[in-house]
Amino acid sequence: MDAAAGTDVAKEKLVKDFKAVVADTEELLKATASLTGDKVAAARARAEESLTAAKQRLADMGEDLVDKTKAAARKTDELVHEHPWSAVGIGATVGFLLGMLISRR
Repeated sequence: MDAAAGTDVAKEKLVKDFKAVVADTEELLKATASLTGDKVAAARARAEESLTAAKQRLADMGEDLVDKTKAAARKTDELVHEHPWSAVGIGATVGFLLGMLISRR
């Protein structure tokens, strides 16, 4: 479960970084809109195509992340309903351990 949590954090960071790249690219395209020339036009066209593809991949990744998060929440809910006393015991133990760690500082 720890590896899955690490993967989710990595995906969230990747999505955040990807959004920043997309925003910077959009800003660059707007800034170079007034420039002319064949090379500039070709570069802008390639950048716009790449940006469109990147936005689509980002949307797909976001949807995938939401779906996985919802599935994990459903599974957790099912487990808690199937074993309520175990869930209470685990929650109490985790709370006790966190309290011990916090009180040491």
